Amino acid sequence: MKLGLMKNFVEKKKFSKFVKHYSSSFSKENFLVKVVIYFLLILFVFLSGCSQRKEQRMIPVKKDIYINPFGRYSSTFNDMNDVHLSSAMNLGIDPIHSREEAFDLGEALCQIEDCDYYSIDSLSHSIPFLVPKARDLLDTIGRNFIDSLQSRGGGSYKIIVTSVLRAENDISRLRRKNSNASSNSAHRFGTTFDIAYSRFQRTDNRYTVADAQLKHLLAEVLLALRKQNKCYIRYEIKQGCFHITTR
Repeated sequence: MKLGLMKNFVEKKKFSKFVKHYSSSFSKENFLVKVVIYFLLILFVFLSGCSQRKEQRMIPVKKDIYINPFGRYSSTFNDMNDVHLSSAMNLGIDPIHSREEAFDLGEALCQIEDCDYYSIDSLSHSIPFLVPKARDLLDTIGRNFIDSLQSRGGGSYKIIVTSVLRAENDISRLRRKNSNASSNSAHRFGTTFDIAYSRFQRTDNRYTVADAQLKHLLAEVLLALRKQNKCYIRYEIKQGCFHITTR
């Protein structure tokens, strides 16, 4: 009887030590896991903060790019409204009265949006639609501008499209705001768009290029396409844009 009690006592004691040992080991392992997790979290926060501070301290390097002189903008890009209209009427859609009609024209019009080649400005008196040929021309201008800029080490900028297709009610509203706006605009046919020459969208923080040099580079791109009979172009002084119609 006494031997049985002693045996039970010894077995219980061994079991108790076993439980304490593994409980202790388990607690230590949990503690170590928590310490490692906390350490990694602190390290991540620290490195993120360093990265953000580095970006904030980064000052863009001012770059001067090579430009090819060609003369005065106004005399180089002087295609009058009648040639814009002739091409627009030949290649474009019939003028629409309201913006809603643009969505009903199917493949006759392409909706354009921000992309790798250009940005669409906030359009107050037009909608972002072009006929396919004009859309392709805009893509070419944006792509050639970026390629030319990068080949001259000028960093990354995109052109900004400021006006596209205008419905008749858009023109009416614009003329109430600006009496000099033409009621017989090539913008009515989906063949014509405006590109700003006084502002550009920078797409990285490494380099900065003067707007005047970017304007000249854009003009070089447009002049090359104009010489290839790809488009008509008028330099608009008051609007601060190149007025472009596909041909």
